[in-house]
Amino acid sequence: MQNEAARLQCPNERCKAANNESDKYCQQCGTFIPKLYLWAVGSGIEEYRVGEVAAERYLLKSERLFLDTKPGLPPETQPYEITTTTKPYLRLIPYRLQVPQVYGFLLGHANSEILLLEAPIYSQATPMAGQLLPTLYDAWQKATSLRQLHWLWQIAQLWQPLSSERVVSSLLDLQLLRVEGSLVRLLQLQADQSSQPTLAELGQLWLELVDQAQPNIAEFLHQLCGSMLKGVLSTDALVTALDRGITEIGRSQARKLVVSTYTDPGPTRQRNEDACYPSSGTTITSPTPALAIVCDGIGGHEGGNVASQLAVDILQQVKQLPLDDINLDATTLSHELEHFVRVANDQISQRNDNEHRFGRQRMGTTLIMALERAHEMYITHVGDSRAYWITRTGCHQLTLDDDVASREVRLGYSLYRNALAQASSGSLVQALGMSSSAALHPTVQRFVLDENSIFLLCSDGLSDYDRVEEYWDTAILPAINGNIPEADVVARLVEISNTQNGHDNVTVVLVSCKVEYSEPAIPLSVTLVEDIAHCHERDNTAKAIAYRKEQTKVNLTSTRRLSLPIVLGAILLLMGGGLLTYFLLGLNRRNQPLSYPTMLSPIASPTEPPITPSVAASTLSVGTLVQINRQIDLEQNPNAIAASTSQSQIAQVPTNGILKVTGKKENLQQGDLLRLKFLCVTNNTADLNASPNATQLQQNTTLQTIQLGQEGWIDQTTLLPNIEKTLGQTRSNSCPISTNSTMPTP
Repeated sequence: MQNEAARLQCPNERCKAANNESDKYCQQCGTFIPKLYLWAVGSGIEEYRVGEVAAERYLLKSERLFLDTKPGLPPETQPYEITTTTKPYLRLIPYRLQVPQVYGFLLGHANSEILLLEAPIYSQATPMAGQLLPTLYDAWQKATSLRQLHWLWQIAQLWQPLSSERVVSSLLDLQLLRVEGSLVRLLQLQADQSSQPTLAELGQLWLELVDQAQPNIAEFLHQLCGSMLKGVLSTDALVTALDRGITEIGRSQARKLVVSTYTDPGPTRQRNEDACYPSSGTTITSPTPALAIVCDGIGGHEGGNVASQLAVDILQQVKQLPLDDINLDATTLSHELEHFVRVANDQISQRNDNEHRFGRQRMGTTLIMALERAHEMYITHVGDSRAYWITRTGCHQLTLDDDVASREVRLGYSLYRNALAQASSGSLVQALGMSSSAALHPTVQRFVLDENSIFLLCSDGLSDYDRVEEYWDTAILPAINGNIPEADVVARLVEISNTQNGHDNVTVVLVSCKVEYSEPAIPLSVTLVEDIAHCHERDNTAKAIAYRKEQTKVNLTSTRRLSLPIVLGAILLLMGGGLLTYFLLGLNRRNQPLSYPTMLSPIASPTEPPITPSVAASTLSVGTLVQINRQIDLEQNPNAIAASTSQSQIAQVPTNGILKVTGKKENLQQGDLLRLKFLCVTNNTADLNASPNATQLQQNTTLQTIQLGQEGWIDQTTLLPNIEKTLGQTRSNSCPISTNSTMPTP
């Protein structure tokens, strides 16, 4: 008879019946039983014997591999503490697709601390269920050229974040590098020694794989490793080289995509606050481009449905990006996706402000968006709507909820499963429309498509209570094998949500990707590595951009000869000073922005230079005149710095208003506050690059229009993206543009 202590306890608190390891559902009550296999790290583990149950719950299946027999209970953490060994796992939770998370602790026989990690093992849906995934070295020889490059690309992407936590040596141990289909997954983290590993050491390790690489990429990889050994490649240059290689090899791939959608209010809600794109009930084969969006509104009857639909209307315009343009590299595209998210955020936030919504009355929305481009899928995320990646070997949650629990883990304060048990753990820390774009941090992830798979986007009406993890193998996996249409899968998932959860609206979008790959006839050119190495030697950022645009080799000698005149010219311009010099500097932009629909107003991203003409914060001293390029709100209460929000009066300055900085209060922690005086409005738009509505005054009567001579306060970080240009300094309070100017009417 089987040892009862080694059997799985039903997670249902009212049942707790013992079940066999092979049971997916409790034999008595039918509750889903998750299988949590854990990899043990630490000293003292060798004293446990296979078949022994540690701490009355962890069954040792094989060397260092445990099974939690009580998956319904949170792991015990007392009297253990978060140590320097544990923190890197927690801080790297944004990379949990590749980096394991700490599930709990176990006390060794010698009172040593043992970490229990969520191990990279085969899922229950495969014949190898419960076994560790193969090492990258063992799987390398049978992989395609595209997959081999994809694996190395993932390792290169992990180099910098693991270096920051001093665990990058984990990428130098082939026994720790496991693979699941196209994914690289680490078995555990390994602390760096006194000297931090270098890319040269990584290149030396990769040389062990070159001899068994596919012929089409063998010479390319040999050249790449040589450049790494010479130290002529930075981490960014390494990623760029692999990126270019994947792009070239990916041209041999043919893809067929199907997008299917469905949204439903659910059995208990009167209103559906979810929205999706394409519209609900749609199934599209091979759309160009393949785009899918799910938004879950926040705010109930206060307007959650309005916010979600507004976000979808704006974000679907990413279709107008030049996705076929080879100059649009992955980094730029990621920034453009962030830009669209910030535009949607500002549109919703502005509507909240116009309708005087504060606190919990503000409407907002979560976001999950998938955009396919050639051999890649871009996932953009804000809030707690989720994206899952389903392959023949497993189901992977791609996004990390923007909630209190995840924040606690990111900061290294708590294990994730323990954080989930805390009060308000599911409260969102960010969503679209709740605050300014300066405080918004959308996540953009990129995945290479090299196998048949499905991307599932859904609101929490489905993802709550782990319904995706429970049903992926029976409801979704058959679609990958072509045994069920995508529309039927979507309908089935909505039914599961309504019958098994039923507490919320539900929206499901399925993006099915079928891939046909054949090895290219022409080997990958080694000049990709040579050109990028030269770019790095000269100027990694500037030359990489030039490489993407020109696709030609750079003449470093002639470029250096040009640098001296440029520097001298810059010095002369700075010495000239005055208004003309500053105006010229304002036009010195990083790049011309991509063309957007006229309804979209460019906004500055905190991770890149503003798209609008740049204005240095230091120039906004008392007496400076500025011209704004869109309507902004000022607090008219002269004591607004000390007053509460409810005591302040909000007034609106119309587009093209001329303002004078009359006061400034410095605050290094929260940002400077500026007092502005309204002088006039200019109607001369010939050189302002204004939108068609730039000369119209505010039509919304919910906010009063500021009057000539009135003053108000504004956060400097809020003002800067709205400035068209500065007009120098003056002691006068008269309008500097006396012609073609108007005053707002009350």
